[in-house]
This record gives sequence, structure tokens and C-alpha cells, in this order.
Amino acid sequence: MLIPYVGRPLRGQVLSLREKEFIEASISQGATPLRVMFSDLLPNVMSSVLVFFTLIIANNIVLEAALSFLGAGVQDPTPSWGKLIAQGQALIVTRPMLALAPGIAIILTVLSLNIFGDGLRDALDPRAKVRVSH
Repeated sequence: MLIPYVGRPLRGQVLSLREKEFIEASISQGATPLRVMFSDLLPNVMSSVLVFFTLIIANNIVLEAALSFLGAGVQDPTPSWGKLIAQGQALIVTRPMLALAPGIAIILTVLSLNIFGDGLRDALDPRAKVRVSH
């Protein structure tokens, strides 16, 4: 389902890396295509894979909560933020925190995953202009 979402940008990155000098140097030194892929291409693409991984996890959390809210997600007795929001919706006038607390938890979790992925991209990007060093 998410193959085009991840595959297309990664393919573009691999195609642009394929034209770089360090790949040509590795091939001219007699490296096999498998060695070029694992020793040269994969380390340069891995930061993008990690960033996409965090974004996909955040997307799946929101999707699961939405499906559970609609009743098509996980079934009882498994807890879910979406089911908690659906149960709290009936009591929103008298006890609003029953619906707001799981919603806030979803927002904070997804936001923290997005910020974490953004930080990973900045830390692992070889073309970054600013490096944080300790």
C-alpha cells in the first residue's frame, strides 16, 4: 500500500546517486553490483528510509485510531485510542476529558514521531549545511 509513497523517492535518490563519482570509482575498481549496492548506495539511502519509517508509523497510528473510532479497527478487549474517543463522545458534554485525553495523546505521539523523523533526517543527511557536534 505504501510502496509508491516510499519507493518513488528512494528510486529517485538511487538514480541520482548512481551518477556520482564515488559510484563510478567503485565500479572502476572492480566492485560487483552487489558490493556497490550494499557498501555505497545503501548507506546513503538509509537516512531516507529511517525518516520514511517514522512517518509511516505515525500515519498508521492515525489510521488505526480512525478505524477504531468508526468501529472497524481492533475489537474488544484490546484498548485503542480511537475506541476511547468514540466512548467519550457520548459523554462529551459532562466529561469532556474522556474524549479529549486520547485525542491529545494521538496528537502528541504523531507530532513527536514527526519531529523525531525530522531530527533523524537532519542528523543523518550527508549534505546538511549545519552539523551538531558534541
